[in-house]
Amino acid sequence: MELDLLLPTLQQSQWFNGLPGELQHAIVASAGQKYLKQGQYLHRKGDKVDGLYCLLSGKLRVSNLTLAGQELILTWLQAGNWFGEISMFDGLPRTHDTIAEQDCILLKLSNQHFEQLLQSQPSFYAHFMRLLCQRVRNTFKLIDEMACLSLKGQLCRRLLLLADGLELRPTVNLDAETQAYQLVISQESLALMLHSSRQTVNKILQQLQSDGILSVHYGHITLFDKPKLLDLSQI
Repeated sequence: MELDLLLPTLQQSQWFNGLPGELQHAIVASAGQKYLKQGQYLHRKGDKVDGLYCLLSGKLRVSNLTLAGQELILTWLQAGNWFGEISMFDGLPRTHDTIAEQDCILLKLSNQHFEQLLQSQPSFYAHFMRLLCQRVRNTFKLIDEMACLSLKGQLCRRLLLLADGLELRPTVNLDAETQAYQLVISQESLALMLHSSRQTVNKILQQLQSDGILSVHYGHITLFDKPKLLDLSQI
């Protein structure tokens, strides 16, 4: 598998971009591809670890189920995201369900190849640990968000986080001097991420729409004022 063919997608990961060229080539040379159809599980919570993944195309949903059987969505993974490193280090089962929202192609570094890389070059260990630390920091951010922010602040924060993915599409606004961005996501999905109701999320979105910060459409939201969203994500 040629690195040059995968580079445009892999470079979307700040972590992968920061790796030495030797390690980048070693990962791609050792990895294989995995294909998922829409609705197919990559793994379920409690499954044994089978590798480290990078999403090359498509979209994955990461979630858990409550005791009552309600799905609680943690996040969506877009192309360029690396994941699965937690179980690679501690050897314990997967922590969440991961389901294909669309047909997906993934790069998979198996347990065996992961261990071979570290055995051949122990210095590589620090680079994978950095990926793990990024995950821990992001988790702390989510905990702080839930504890300190209003629901409106949490919603604005999530919109900004999702806007960093590939589902963000430049669009033409009526005002030629203003650049708008189309975020493909439903209000129901946002509500599940925030552990709230669709009605409550819709009320906040309508307020933001009245303020000219975004506009709400069926299946997508158009963002007009990201700086204002950033301000609101602090409260």
